[in-house]
Amino acid sequence: MKRPLSITLSLLLALSLTGCGKQESTPPETEPEEPPAVEEPEAPPAPEPYDILDPTVMPAGGSRDGVSYTEWSGIVEHLFFHPVIAYPELAFDGDAQANGLDDFMVTVDEYNKILQSVYDNDYVLVDIGDVWSETTGEDGQSKMVRNPLYLPEGKKPLILSFDDTNYYPYMLENGLTYKLILGEDGKIASWGLDPQGNEVVSRDLDAIPILDKFVEEHPDFSPFGAKGCLSLTGYEGILGYRTQTDTKSWSAEQEANRQLEREAVQPIIAELKRTGWTFGSHTWGHIRLGAKSLEAVQADTERWLDEVGSLVGPTTILFYPHGERPDGNDWQTTGPNFRYLQSMGFRVFCSVGVESFSYIKKDICAVICDRLHPDGTTLRHSRKRYLQFYDAKDIMDVDVRPQREIDWS
Repeated sequence: MKRPLSITLSLLLALSLTGCGKQESTPPETEPEEPPAVEEPEAPPAPEPYDILDPTVMPAGGSRDGVSYTEWSGIVEHLFFHPVIAYPELAFDGDAQANGLDDFMVTVDEYNKILQSVYDNDYVLVDIGDVWSETTGEDGQSKMVRNPLYLPEGKKPLILSFDDTNYYPYMLENGLTYKLILGEDGKIASWGLDPQGNEVVSRDLDAIPILDKFVEEHPDFSPFGAKGCLSLTGYEGILGYRTQTDTKSWSAEQEANRQLEREAVQPIIAELKRTGWTFGSHTWGHIRLGAKSLEAVQADTERWLDEVGSLVGPTTILFYPHGERPDGNDWQTTGPNFRYLQSMGFRVFCSVGVESFSYIKKDICAVICDRLHPDGTTLRHSRKRYLQFYDAKDIMDVDVRPQREIDWS
């Protein structure tokens, strides 16, 4: 069970370290620079033993195709990334974005080494949607339960999620890829421009096709077909396609272009789903759920469902922008914003913390969880905490990143 200190640190890090969508072009609503002060909560109650459902995807123990499966009852680790930096020379060029990119992202080289390290440390990918399920209790009320995870013997479960896979304009100017496309082989690839302005189609410069390739080369890394969950906003479109509207000023020509973008992204979504990727909401406008009124949260959610959900389909997963919890404290209280979001179909609510952690709420059908964030901040300052996955000394591209403080003592 998570220690009280870890919960407190989790909340603090979620509010202070997670940029998650730091950009020049901002959502339409004006947001406060800092969230309102939140009283530090007490430690959460000790979770009761998980209820168990019949497995659906994973074999219930025994052997299959010569592989022995055993039940995993421990923590399900969860790592999340922002889009990865393809061209460090553009990202870390000393402009106003350089330190933010250094704080919240990893380079392609670092990402490749992290994947190899978690694989070498016996982690296997599981789908976040397979970890918990909704069921009806003896009292007739819906509740969430933890599913049994039967894994290849000696393996440990790992969820991956990817925030802001929208390819915001600020990213395009700072060494990231521009969009996802289907390559000539029909597989997901990235499209973008290199530092000289040349068009580049590649499966080696973006987190999503890189993971696809890694699983192709190491199929035992994904024994059940899982990849990761893509956390999407909507105010700059999705996956590099400008599918958003501007309700303040919108011409017929702009709407026609938007419809073309919506048509163009649909084959990308279909291929991602076919190959094990899933989708979650990151709110439409990357809003702070702890600071917004219920009316603002309702308007934002309806817009996400209209502009994003209509393309990617239903989802039960919500990733908190900035790691900020609805109503300030989602595990100890159930406020009006949380109740509304749950009523709209969300069941798994993901924040950011210093440990992977999940808690099944007792008063409402929902799970809250924290996830860890491999990025420049934790590479520099949280080496020990991540040693179960990788050693920052072996991962960090010190020579290409800004020369800032590193604490590996």
